[in-house]
Order: sequence, then C-alpha cells, then structure tokens
Amino acid sequence: MKVLVVRFSSIGDVVLTTPVVRCLAQQLPDAEIHFITKKSFLPVLEGNPYIHRIFTIDKSVKEVLSELKAERYDVVIDLHRNVRTLRLKWALGRKSYAFPKENVAKWMLTNWKIDRMPPVHVVDRYFETVKPLGVSKDDRPCDFFLSEKDHVELPEPIASGKFIAVSMGAQFATKQMPLSLMTDVLSEISLPIVLLGGPTDTERAEVLKSMLNSSNIIDFCGKLSLRQSAFVLSKAAALLTGDTGLMHIATAFKVPVVSVWGNTVPAFGMYPYAQPALYSIHEVTGLSCRPCSKIGYQACPRKHFNCMLLQDVDGIRKALVEKTRF
Repeated sequence: MKVLVVRFSSIGDVVLTTPVVRCLAQQLPDAEIHFITKKSFLPVLEGNPYIHRIFTIDKSVKEVLSELKAERYDVVIDLHRNVRTLRLKWALGRKSYAFPKENVAKWMLTNWKIDRMPPVHVVDRYFETVKPLGVSKDDRPCDFFLSEKDHVELPEPIASGKFIAVSMGAQFATKQMPLSLMTDVLSEISLPIVLLGGPTDTERAEVLKSMLNSSNIIDFCGKLSLRQSAFVLSKAAALLTGDTGLMHIATAFKVPVVSVWGNTVPAFGMYPYAQPALYSIHEVTGLSCRPCSKIGYQACPRKHFNCMLLQDVDGIRKALVEKTRF
C-alpha cells in the first residue's frame, strides 16, 4: 500500500499530524508513507523515520503534480481539507479520506459564540480519517526527530537544562503574549530564561530584555534554525508560550508547557497533545468578543486586547513554577 498524507501548513498543525503518520507506519507495516507540505515546514518532518518520501511546494501543487501522479497512490489522507487539497485529490483521482474540520462549528463559535465544537483534540479528529484503514491512535505524543547537526552548544548557565524557555513569537500578534505580561510573569523567576524565536522576534526580545533588566537571560531569537530551537527547547525545564508552534514541538519532548491563550480558544482542539499533568492552559473567560478568529489578527480588532491584558499573572507564574521539571 502506498499512502499520501497531506498537510500544507503550519508548524503546529504539521507537528500534530505526526502521531497519525507514526501509527500508519506501525500498524500498516507494508505501507509506504509519503507526505506533502509547504517547503517552509519541511524542517518539522526531516528525519522522521516513518515517512519514506516528502514532497514540498512553494505555492502550488502543480510544482510536483506529475511526480505525485507517477506514484499511483492507493489512498490519500487529507489532514488539511481545503480547496487546494480538494483540487489535489481530484487531480490524482485516487481513493481519499478527509478529516472532520468542523468549519461550521468554528464559524458559530467565532461569530455567534455558540460552542458546537466536539470536545476532542484535533489529533483525535485526524485519527478519524485513518479509521477506515484499521489504524487507531496509540496515545503517544507527537514526534520531532533531531539529528546531530541540530545540536547547539549551550552556555554554562543553561547546560544542565535548568532554564525556562520562552516562545517570543507567533504567526499572528493576537496569539503573542504582550511584553508587559511576559515581564510581570518572568520578573520573579529565579531560573535562567532562554528566549526562542525567529528573525522577526528579535526586536521584541530586545525590548523584553530591557524591561526585565536581568543578566539571567539568554536570547537566541533570530540566531537559530527551527530545528536548533527545537533542540534547545528539548532541554528546557518548562516552556512559557502563547498558542504557538513551539508549544506543540515541546510536547514531542515531554517538556512541561504553560500556555497563555489570547484570541484563540482551546475549544478549537489545538491545545497541547500531552498528558494533562504536562501542561496548563490560561485564558480570560467571559469576554463577549472571544474568540474573535480561529487563527488570529495582527492587532486586536476591538483595540483593547483584553484577552491577554486581563490574564491572571499570579496564576501563570504559579503554574510555571509548579510545572518546571526540576
């Protein structure tokens, strides 16, 4: 059997497909598993021993369509389910299964604040897609496979792993913790603090360092690849984060996660895929405007950003101390 798994984006969503990939490979031992995603998310899947071949695209499936057709797949597992994947499945003309995306329920929750979302994690919905193949979940976490080239020489203050990792960025600003909230939470943390993020997070990192005014901070923003950041994260005592891709990568290494939610809500099913003892969720409930989007915005549509600015600082800090694995 030859299987094509489809998930084009984004970091967290691709990470969350890995339990399905693993179970496909382990429960269908004669199957050959292929995966297609956007080129920018290839680092999430590199080195995954359960995937035999990875196809990547920049903008269009047409870039690899002839190669995909030549594979003559037995089945396509659509874990994205949008117009692009519909066109891909039509072009391939092979048997396919798509996960229940619950777009209507998401729309009702976002626009009418009526919660009709199924009370299950999105990974469980992904597994509904492969049920016809006789594949079921194994209750193990997500996968992220590092190689020796991803290793980073950690300076002495954090070489032992006794540090708090902080995710500085997010795809949308309304998923990011405000710098003032980060400062309030971290100002009384005694362990070293390691800032993780990409080149677009360097300015925020500089401002946070000046606000904390501490020599106990190591800033890796813009200095590491995603996979190198994952290596550093794998050594952390805990992660403080918004609703981000690093939150999901942390679960692959069983790093305790303290997640702070802004405009999105865990009810969408994208909370950490881990044992409950390994994570905590912090959100401002009772806001009539939340959730305002199933993804996010570059600024609060109501201009007050209460979903982040009204967070319980003491509760977040307490959770960070309690979850720290030292």
